[in-house]
Amino acid sequence: MRKSSKMVALAAALALLVPVAVTAGGKKDVGGSAATKKFSWWHIGTAANDRVMFQGFADEFMQQNPGVEIEITVLENEAFKTKLTTVMQSGTPPDIFQTWGGGVLAEYANAGLTRDITSFVKGTAWGDSMGEGVWKPYMVHDKVHAIPVDAGCVTFWYNKELLAKVGYNSFPTDWDDFIVLVKKLKAAGITPIAIAGGDKWPTMYYWAYLALRLGGPQLFQDTFSGKNAKGFEEETFVRAGQMLADLAALKPFQEGFLGATYSDQAALMGNGQAAMELMGQWAPNVEKDNSTSKVGIGDKLAAATFPAVKGGKGKASEVMGGGGGYAFGKNAPDVAIEFMKFLTKKETQIIIAQTNGTMVTTKGAEVGLVDPNAKMVKALVDSCTFFQLYLDQGLSPAAGGVLNDSVQAILAGTKTPAQAAAAVQAAHKGN
Repeated sequence: MRKSSKMVALAAALALLVPVAVTAGGKKDVGGSAATKKFSWWHIGTAANDRVMFQGFADEFMQQNPGVEIEITVLENEAFKTKLTTVMQSGTPPDIFQTWGGGVLAEYANAGLTRDITSFVKGTAWGDSMGEGVWKPYMVHDKVHAIPVDAGCVTFWYNKELLAKVGYNSFPTDWDDFIVLVKKLKAAGITPIAIAGGDKWPTMYYWAYLALRLGGPQLFQDTFSGKNAKGFEEETFVRAGQMLADLAALKPFQEGFLGATYSDQAALMGNGQAAMELMGQWAPNVEKDNSTSKVGIGDKLAAATFPAVKGGKGKASEVMGGGGGYAFGKNAPDVAIEFMKFLTKKETQIIIAQTNGTMVTTKGAEVGLVDPNAKMVKALVDSCTFFQLYLDQGLSPAAGGVLNDSVQAILAGTKTPAQAAAAVQAAHKGN
């Protein structure tokens, strides 16, 4: 089984796309010596509004707590993956860094690279300020190793104007109709789908969702529990890969998609040059930031659930997603935890929700959501009947990396669906 730094980086960085929140508050003595009042904070909020907002949060906290020093590192997604992998391998993690939880966080926790913050959470007002369920992806052996700040799901984000040009006033709810839409868009000279084949992880969403629509929740539950003896080589996963290969054969993606980054994908959507993308709840904000105008396509943008598959066991109410949180490095001082408390107050998260549509986790902060698409995604998560963590995050970092590599290989035509499924299962079994 392959276990490269690239795999660890990829799974770790995916875990990390989510902004956090802040609020005003009274001055508080966070205690500690001068040495323990200094800590590092790594995030990938490279969008202009995120940079300004996060720096403002840090400045406010430092002003309220004299002597505290926060060293902020802002990195683009891929650069973050590489740098985080390097420091993790050297045993020197940042004091605060973003995570999506799941298998990636578990591997870091099991290696002793993260701090157990259970005593700060369980039975405390801070812990009770969020629903019990949102903490679960950040727990390892019943111990809390990170805090949730965002929870949402992957949906199709589409350009209403471009779909209307080919006669669609709403998004298809059936995969067969989805394929018809793709063909009509191609015939009209419109790029149907923007995708970051170079970054690989955005391709995984298609394979995972197709498998979920075909096999339903039981397929995933049995695969992770071991009850499904074939694991990811089970025929449903292979069929999902074949459906994805059939989609790719229609050439629905932009030119050069196999080398494209997520920023490239978002720019195509933000500039109105592609009809849709399959992406998480952060998509509108990233589209805006990567568009030439820096405002995106505005009210032309809409969101829709992943289509059903005829004869499949899955339902539209079953979603794949997760959220973002922040983990604490093994030597993170208490003041770093106090800073995260500061960022996750209700009043703070309301500001975040209002600013960039983040699907906030603090109870009551959802009132800050103003965008109708954000409200739709939030409602979808709240009402879902099954929630599957981003598949590459549910697996170990190594297996998650193989998953992303293998799905991209299906699109590139360098692996058959059966070969891709076998590679994923081998990596999963090896962990």
